[in-house]
Amino acid sequence: MVTFLICLTLLVAAYFGYGAYLDRVCKIDAKASVPSTTLYDGVDYIPMPRWRTFLIQLLNIAGIGPIFGAIMGACFGPVVFLWITFGGIFVGAMHDYLSGIILLRNDGLSLPEIVGRYLGGGMRQFMRAISLVLLILVGVVFMRSPASILGSMITAIPYWGWIAIILVYYFIATMLPIDKLIGKIYPLFGGALIFMAIGLAVVLFTGDYTIPNLTLDTLRNYQANAEAMPIIPTLFITVACGAISGFHATQSPLMARCMNNEREGRMIFYGSMITESIIALIWAAIGMAFFHGPDSLVAALAEHGNDAAWAVSTISNTTLGAVGGFVALFGVVAAAITSGDTAFRSARLIVADVLKVEQRSILKRFSIALPLFAIGIALLFVDFDVVWRYFAWCNQAMSVVTLWVIVVYLKKFKRNIWVALPPAVFMTYICTSFVFVSNQFIGMPNRTLAYALAAVVTLAITAGMWIKVQQSAKSK
Repeated sequence: MVTFLICLTLLVAAYFGYGAYLDRVCKIDAKASVPSTTLYDGVDYIPMPRWRTFLIQLLNIAGIGPIFGAIMGACFGPVVFLWITFGGIFVGAMHDYLSGIILLRNDGLSLPEIVGRYLGGGMRQFMRAISLVLLILVGVVFMRSPASILGSMITAIPYWGWIAIILVYYFIATMLPIDKLIGKIYPLFGGALIFMAIGLAVVLFTGDYTIPNLTLDTLRNYQANAEAMPIIPTLFITVACGAISGFHATQSPLMARCMNNEREGRMIFYGSMITESIIALIWAAIGMAFFHGPDSLVAALAEHGNDAAWAVSTISNTTLGAVGGFVALFGVVAAAITSGDTAFRSARLIVADVLKVEQRSILKRFSIALPLFAIGIALLFVDFDVVWRYFAWCNQAMSVVTLWVIVVYLKKFKRNIWVALPPAVFMTYICTSFVFVSNQFIGMPNRTLAYALAAVVTLAITAGMWIKVQQSAKSK
């Protein structure tokens, strides 16, 4: 438990330490104008209380990633604690905070438009396409997973009945002003999510469970399937939302349009990511402790089709009892639904920004939302499990692009680029090496050669991006 406690302490301390340092890097100005007032439209641009904005941002980014991803990441053993902790502090939370401030200072525009401003038109078009595809995919999957869980909790309504209910809610949430539905029901969902995390933390501290510590032995023998799934890069792709996720930057414009001043940025962006990392840390710990170690967890998952939802349900109902398990599973459902609805909402805003269509008119919102939901409904009838395997990689690839945007921004405005440059290069290597190592892509049998080629490609990408950084620094 020592490793877990140290990591938990570091995450909490980082908000007050490294988060405060990033305030200075960004040169936060509480008196600067913000989009919620300069571009107020009563629909998407609308000021809200900081606590509410924080809660919405947390639920937007959480999804099932820090829960399911942490369970799968626990298969690698206690080393997962290090990635969640240091990834969350120095990579993910930094990524969310600085990209959030950049979005805030650029009228709360959607991520692809900001990428275009700093990395050029070609990258803008790439990000427009990949962002829309991923957001619709997230919305669809986050209809399926909560519908399955709800169907097991409340059997009176069948799976497709829950799909229909969630779909109707998503459409309404996408269409209505953000403070009318999302802003009002998220406190309820947030309460369930927080109860789930606190309840499991209490179980860990008071129950008869042993959380493995990170040692040289646990690092050497981290997983039963280590040869097929090496730590580098698989762990860093598997645990995305608990450490760093490109999806987060697609959600941040929603809150950048609702903030009252720049000083709220640390709590809303950095704080929500640190909170998500704590949730992921707890789930990774309970995953190993409940199944008596990573090897047993791997075996149990294999017996149940590698279904993380089964593990989450089993852990919740066993450790928290019938009522507590029900509330905990409701927290999992809430995490999924509150990312699914804003995924479709973000997709609407991206299309609106591309087409430059104002969103005050409900008819104009409807004209954009309807085709997006039509595509989502069609995907419900398609078996895209294979496609979904690539989502985690695409998600991290999006984070790489955003990290390079941050580097360009910091260089352009003469700030400390070293808070973002090492994470950008590191994540570039992770995504590149996954292409060469994983059987989902090339799957080279010679692992040494695969890593070497990934290093060469990473150096080439870094060189190209550094040229872009220098060009941006010279431009006005």
